[in-house]
Amino acid sequence: MAQVPQRFFDALAVRTWCGLSLRALGRAREEIDAINVYPVADGDTGTNLYLTVESAVAAVEAVFAAYEVDGGTRGADGGPSLADAVGAMAHGALIGARGNSGTILAQLLRGMAQVLTARGDSAHTGGPGLRLALRHAATSARQAVAHPVEGTVLTVASAAADAADGAEGDCAEVARAAYEGARAALVATPGQLPALERAGVVDAGGHGLVTVLAALVETFTGRSPGPVAPPHARVEHGREEAADATAAEECATQEEDGPAFEVIYLLEAEDAAVARLRQRLDALGDSLVVVGGDGLWNVHVHVDDAGAAVEAGVEAGRPYRIRITHFGHGDAHTAKAERPPRERTQRAVVAVVPGEGLAELYTGAGATTLLARPGEPPASGELVQAVRRAHAREVVLLPNDTDLRDTAAAAAEQARTEGIRVALIPTRSAVQGIAALAVHEPERRFDEDVVAMTSAAGATRHAEVTVAERQSWTTAGICQAGDVLGLIDGDVAVIGADVSQVAATVLDRMLSAGGELVTLVLGDEAPQAVADHLEARVREAYLAVDTVVYRGGRQGALLLVGVE
Repeated sequence: MAQVPQRFFDALAVRTWCGLSLRALGRAREEIDAINVYPVADGDTGTNLYLTVESAVAAVEAVFAAYEVDGGTRGADGGPSLADAVGAMAHGALIGARGNSGTILAQLLRGMAQVLTARGDSAHTGGPGLRLALRHAATSARQAVAHPVEGTVLTVASAAADAADGAEGDCAEVARAAYEGARAALVATPGQLPALERAGVVDAGGHGLVTVLAALVETFTGRSPGPVAPPHARVEHGREEAADATAAEECATQEEDGPAFEVIYLLEAEDAAVARLRQRLDALGDSLVVVGGDGLWNVHVHVDDAGAAVEAGVEAGRPYRIRITHFGHGDAHTAKAERPPRERTQRAVVAVVPGEGLAELYTGAGATTLLARPGEPPASGELVQAVRRAHAREVVLLPNDTDLRDTAAAAAEQARTEGIRVALIPTRSAVQGIAALAVHEPERRFDEDVVAMTSAAGATRHAEVTVAERQSWTTAGICQAGDVLGLIDGDVAVIGADVSQVAATVLDRMLSAGGELVTLVLGDEAPQAVADHLEARVREAYLAVDTVVYRGGRQGALLLVGVE
């Protein structure tokens, strides 16, 4: 069914473009992953671009949802303004950027947003505004890369801006010109970059950008402009040839060994500190891209010393959401020897955990973990990646959060299409996940193991103690900002002022229905005295009940409680 075209670039057009881009990248993800040979042949460019746009979509949808409830600076149709929508798109892409190409795409979107938000309260923009936005996007993305290389997504972005500059007319004409210019530049990338020429492929990041620009054309015309340039086409002496099926593998052995690790993190820092950080990271490795501004940055670099890259971020400001990936094509310090593919294990457990302490606990118990920072739930694509990382034929998935149930279900369905048998246990808290993991036995039949884990999780009541961020109505009455809240099985049951008292009341209510084991998980901001007080209370009042205490790290809640 054809898309209803948008006349102007307004908030609704931003929403439409993001949604179409995500769907298009979803369809093209495997194809783009397959041609990923530069700067590292790690086969994840399509996935990284998808995750980056997925984060942008989530941010834009959150803005629209917020305006339906609270109102705000509205556009002409009563919805969000253009500035709000593009600002959310850019911020979402920034905090969710993955990999080299995803980070550059985030900066492209930020560059567009800088132009469009500068237009003040304008409800929309036409062709001239879109031209300016595409030009600034290409310029700012090139400036974000320490050592720009031609034949990459940067070249494709510049070609799109050049073509748009020569276009006259409305947004549809400008978008179509940008797409055609980018598509032509993509076809030419093998002639600009030897790694692509040897592999007989176009640039993967550029392919992704053309896909996003095709979605922009569809936003304004209602129809897709057609297929992107053939990914396995090579331009040689003015004509296209089919790529050798083994070229991508040969390319990996012909390239010199590069750094062993990819390091990515978000960074809260001042501009001056980031300038010094760029210099230090540039000396440590390559593929350096630093994007963002206004105190929040996304840092991407390939290095041999991952610890030094993180330490540089600590010196510059506050790094978080740190991701360190070891490239799978061998040790960067050894010769170019091929490693046999790792055999899949029979079964694995994949769990979403809210803090570093719990991540260590789950990992120690044999689970593959995905860290979810407070207020930063993982996207379905991240869950799929975690399932792949487990490298097993059978996977038990523990979302450990009620709000992640649909996301986890989507990830499980995607993994099943890849031949992985996945069972989703709808755990609503990390303490339920601990109970499930405690009875996990890989030697059992898969169905029996899932039933046992599900039963253990279901028999575990869960609670948390946290601090209210704002005044609101709850099932226990009205709370004020700063009040201590005790939630049992997801509902507010206690409102108070003292953490220990609220925690004790919650624990008493939970144990009134019986129990044999109490699990306490303390967050970073909870004093050890809280756990000591609760342990003493259990010893004195509940003689047959055991207590175990863990440190959860920066998990959001002050305290998690489980009763089995």
